[in-house]
This record gives sequence, C-alpha cells and structure tokens, in this order.
Amino acid sequence: MNTSIRTTAISLALALGFLGAVAAGARGAAGIPDSRNNAPQRPVPPRGEERLQRAVRHELLMLPYYGVFDNLEYRVVGYRVELYGQVVRPTLKSDAERVVQRIEGVERVDNHIQVLPVSTFDDQIRFAEYRAIYRHPVMTKYAIQPVPPIHIIVNRGNVTLVGVVDSKMDSQVAYLQANSVPNVFSVTNKLRIER
Repeated sequence: MNTSIRTTAISLALALGFLGAVAAGARGAAGIPDSRNNAPQRPVPPRGEERLQRAVRHELLMLPYYGVFDNLEYRVVGYRVELYGQVVRPTLKSDAERVVQRIEGVERVDNHIQVLPVSTFDDQIRFAEYRAIYRHPVMTKYAIQPVPPIHIIVNRGNVTLVGVVDSKMDSQVAYLQANSVPNVFSVTNKLRIER
C-alpha cells in the first residue's frame, strides 16, 4: 500500500513539473515575459549604477590580453551587466565574464561576446591594417597608448574600426588608411569623436 502511494505521489509530482514547464514555454512562445528573467527586482541608486559602470570599464581595460584587435563593450542594467563585442582569443571572453562577475554589486553577467574565427588571412589583414593606420603621421599620437583607442576588428576579410578619436579628420584618416590595405572586402567606420 505504501509503495503505491509513493508511486502515485512521484507520478503526480512529475506531471505537475512537466505541466509547469509546458506552461512556462507557452508563456515564452506567446511573447509573455517570464517575471523571473526581468530586470532587477529592487531599484538601483543612480550613484550605484555609475559606480558599477566605472568598475566594469576599469576591469575590462585591465585584462592582460585585451588589445587593439579586440572590442569589448558593456551595458549595465540594474545589477546585471551585459557584455558585447568581438575578441580574437576565446580566453578573453571567459576572462571578461569572470572579472565582471567578481565586481561587488554585480548579480548576473550576460556574455554576448563573439569569438572571431581563426584565420591566417584575417591575421595578415589585422597587421597590415595596424601598420597602415598607426604609422600614418596624423595617427601616431594614438599608437603610444597602452591600449590604442582605435580597435581593428577583422572578420572574414571585413574590417570594422571601433573606438574613439579626437576629431572628424582623425576618423577620416583612419578610414582612408584602412581602405588602402589590399585584400580587404569592406571597411566600416564606427569611430566616435571625443568631445
């Protein structure tokens, strides 16, 4: 008798768990947000969010293998940090997530960083782009920084320039120099001008 009650209880628990999973999936499929995945439940004081932004920026810039061929971006939403960008080394993706997760006040990290494919063709373009941009007389002022502000992202022969420059002219010079490199399919200029 006890065995049949236990079996019935286990069957009932499994059925309820299955129905709960089906209902949650139906809510998601119907476009109804799941309240467990929403933004933080408690409000973040403005100074707290500013502190988190500064801490995340500092930790990402201090990563030892973060370089000119990588692009790391982030967004702070309450106590959650979303990471974006492109990196050459897979370890940099996991390192970025690890250092951000350890920041006091960060409850969750969503890592959307793309690891660029391994390609000797892209590596040749990266180095040629670096030489073309940073050896230009107007651009040498950017080359002396520990992490140069113009990041060169190469993905299957397509080049994207990301970062910050001092003037519109510097942005145009970087774009023209990037276009001068042979074997490049396209160049996209996403450089921002610092004011």
